[in-house]
Amino acid sequence: MLSLALCVAPKANAQEIKCDIRINSSQIAGTDKHVFENLQSALYEFINNTKWTNVNFKTAEKIECSIGITLKERTSGDSYSGEINMALRRPTYKASYTTPLFNYIDTRFNFTYSDGMQLDFNPNTYMSDLTSTIAFYIYMFMGYDFDTFSPNGGDNFYSVAEAIVNSAQNTNEIGWLATNRQNRYWLVENMQNQSYQPLRKFLYEYHRLGLDVMSEKPDQGRAAILNALNYLQQIYESYPTCYYLQLLIETKRSEIVKVFSEGTQQEKTKAVNIMKLIDASNANEYDAILNGGRRN
Repeated sequence: MLSLALCVAPKANAQEIKCDIRINSSQIAGTDKHVFENLQSALYEFINNTKWTNVNFKTAEKIECSIGITLKERTSGDSYSGEINMALRRPTYKASYTTPLFNYIDTRFNFTYSDGMQLDFNPNTYMSDLTSTIAFYIYMFMGYDFDTFSPNGGDNFYSVAEAIVNSAQNTNEIGWLATNRQNRYWLVENMQNQSYQPLRKFLYEYHRLGLDVMSEKPDQGRAAILNALNYLQQIYESYPTCYYLQLLIETKRSEIVKVFSEGTQQEKTKAVNIMKLIDASNANEYDAILNGGRRN
């Protein structure tokens, strides 16, 4: 278990997260909209002004993400249901380009909030459905990001995310439970499951040895990315229903097409063959690689 020294020191300096958050409450009728405006402001402060780790971040190193919350229903009193749309991105070395790391919609977001409620959080004690869900994704964001800079660099962050999941088991909320194969429980399980370790090797080699190199040595970077695709194929052939594999392919599909629209014919052919195998339902998307980036 990760030491609590790693996490949750409110309003410290050198915070790690730079997050844009928006709440859409248009589907909720008969409620003072100031409540949702205040919630948006409170979540912005909670995410961006909490010191989540003991790692010192420079301003340029902050992890950039966006979170959009769409409220679908006021279930009772101060309880709501909705979904969270998340986008995590990472800068690439010596380039203005930012690469997507995690694009995901969590459709099982149920929480309680009353106007002015203090947003408290402890990873080992379930205090609030609202803050536990948000904090879970913050730690997953940091895990994904750190995995791209060093092999298994996200270990500590996934451990905190796992603690949050464990503390939420008694809530019986489906978003936290192992009974559903596509939710928060399985997101962190996939990152810690030794059988899926090639996916974490992919994150490191694709980004650190691939994209980060391409601004100065595009051929070398592309070759590293092509090699990293083998990890996706390896997981697909052994565990084709792996949840994180599916999300990773969805997140990277357009970027992979862009990367391999240049390069040698051999590279293009190999990349297309791998991606059509592991992403068969979108096989036509990869024809653009062979057509120099043009779709038929």
